[in-house]
Amino acid sequence: MDQQQRMRQESRAVWATVVCFLVGTGIGTMLLWGNPRPIAGDGSVGLPAAAVAGVIAAASFAVSTFMHRRGEHAAMPRWQSIISAASAVALTIAFAGVTALGVLLASEVLGVGLQGLELPPVGGGIITGVASAVAGRLTFGAGIGLRTTDLATLLFSYLVIGTLLAMLTAADPRWWETNFSQLGIGVGSWAFNGTLVVAGILIATVGSYIGRDLHRILGDTALGRIAWVVALWAATGVALAAVGLFPIENIVVLHNISAGSALALFIAAGVLTTTAMPGPPLPLLLTTVGIALLLVIASVLAVGFDLYSITVLEAIVIGLGLLWLTTLVRVLAVLTPDASRPSARWSLLRG
Repeated sequence: MDQQQRMRQESRAVWATVVCFLVGTGIGTMLLWGNPRPIAGDGSVGLPAAAVAGVIAAASFAVSTFMHRRGEHAAMPRWQSIISAASAVALTIAFAGVTALGVLLASEVLGVGLQGLELPPVGGGIITGVASAVAGRLTFGAGIGLRTTDLATLLFSYLVIGTLLAMLTAADPRWWETNFSQLGIGVGSWAFNGTLVVAGILIATVGSYIGRDLHRILGDTALGRIAWVVALWAATGVALAAVGLFPIENIVVLHNISAGSALALFIAAGVLTTTAMPGPPLPLLLTTVGIALLLVIASVLAVGFDLYSITVLEAIVIGLGLLWLTTLVRVLAVLTPDASRPSARWSLLRG
């Protein structure tokens, strides 16, 4: 890509930001019309602003993807185009969820720091416009060119944002004495459960992009193995989403089965992905061994010596799992060519 083309894309991103701000401000002002509202809480600016910014972020990504990648499927067989389009749809939903939760978290934090402040409709509309502009700019850039490493970073950031919001809205302030699943109970449970559902979509989409990268590296001869890799990551995403869809207060058995399945499938998907990669690369092997040792030590200290709670152990497991996934996609980025690789097979099942 030459300098002139990059400058043209940057100009489009600036105009997209302006449009997102104007649309967000206009819609936000209309939705908030009436008496002044607080930043957070019941009847606040936060929820309408989050909904508007989420929709605008999704629309910005969809428009950018259509503008910059519409010719990418021309040389692809139908099955490859369908997988690519499904990934784009999943990302559109995920960007809406990430944006909405991010705005809600920001409103809750500002509500604590600016207690008593109430905003008139125009003020709330401008805040909605700013949130829409920031989110729209980021998602428009994602539509231009999104790498697997960007998705892993998005997943990590989203889980942090969603968990912090769930902590702030938790019905039981002492939830941490039991486990993370307690955040999915009570009035504010939607934050935690919704986070898990969208995180499941993101995990499945990361798996689709991992499959894309492996295909660019290995070609059509490895499509069988790659299909299993993508299927396992998709199953991991479904299991994680099921943890949120079946809260522990409603269906304990299904919740626990989903949580255990998500962990087991994550490990299986990781192992299969590693064996499918050429090498496998030394940095990934070193990270895998190091994280496995840390997980064993952390489990022994928590269960055997009771040095910290199960909640802390869960946080360690999740953090190390995301660290491993980040290493995996960064190594893949080093090995993966930038150019798209249309398959020469017109059927995924037959050569």
